[in-house]
Amino acid sequence: MKRRIIEINQEDCNGCGLCVDACHEGALQMVNGKAVLIGDEYCDGLGDCLPECPTGAINIIEREAEEFDVELVKERQNALEELKLVQDIKPKQPQPSPSGCPGMRAQMIKKSEHVPKTSAVTEETERPSQLRQWPIQLNLINPNASYLQDADLLIAADCTAFAYASFHEKFMKDRITMIGCPKLDDNNYYTEKIAEMIKINNPRSIKLIRMEVPCCAGIVKAVKDAMLKAGMIVPYSEVTVNSNGEIINQVGC
Repeated sequence: MKRRIIEINQEDCNGCGLCVDACHEGALQMVNGKAVLIGDEYCDGLGDCLPECPTGAINIIEREAEEFDVELVKERQNALEELKLVQDIKPKQPQPSPSGCPGMRAQMIKKSEHVPKTSAVTEETERPSQLRQWPIQLNLINPNASYLQDADLLIAADCTAFAYASFHEKFMKDRITMIGCPKLDDNNYYTEKIAEMIKINNPRSIKLIRMEVPCCAGIVKAVKDAMLKAGMIVPYSEVTVNSNGEIINQVGC
């Protein structure tokens, strides 16, 4: 039969996965970093996924397709729900032990009391680091680390520190810094971990720094979903940086 159904342009898909979350029927899934329609019979053609796609890779077309199958969709929804329950009851992976890799050991970084003051920045100028703790990778940070308690948090897409020259002075100063890549990492894991941090530590504020590229929307969604999951709305601000190293948007700053 000929009917309305979605079509995904694989070249335009950036792999953010937002459409997968938006599809109530479970018609979409990620395959090799791209969203794909698993079968015509799972898609109702209403297009709830369209508004979530940051690149416009999804369109509604009319073509010959299998009829939408409500019973098949229910079976898949039940299967996905069972999978989620299994994942939820899996024992959490133990946090890195202090006796393990030194690079994963939670620690505060002592700062020198003497900071040289210069009137001009040259290639020879040593600008002091504003990093206050270790580690900084979001995947490695222990939600129970003492430095998170009542802290001002900086959550940044890792490319931003390379794109924006004054990242240390502008954003990291007096904040606990954590970085990650929403394109390469698991944003659902980010959501769970940040929610746990919020519930345990009651942070004073969260500043999020992202690049303008569409896939960075994943880290924004992870942080906002984490606040909802934790049941606590933390004072939040957001900065967008472009590849030229310019701040192009600021929200709540």
